[in-house]
Amino acid sequence: MNRRSMNFETALERLEQIVAQLEQGDAPLQEALKLFREGTALVQTCTKQLEKAELEVVKLTSGTNGEPREEALDDEDSE
Repeated sequence: MNRRSMNFETALERLEQIVAQLEQGDAPLQEALKLFREGTALVQTCTKQLEKAELEVVKLTSGTNGEPREEALDDEDSE
């Protein structure tokens, strides 16, 4: 499956598989590098999808009168 067409959950699941394989430490160097490159690409895919979802949430937040309004998300978890 093309990583660009993967949904977030599928990409994250594949990334977890790659991490598990790399943590075992028994992959030959070339295979480990291939897995690392794939994992890096998957991280980028997941990050882009999360950023897109965050923008959508910001756009869909409703104001006090029920009208949609833009509101930034709290960044408490990133501190």
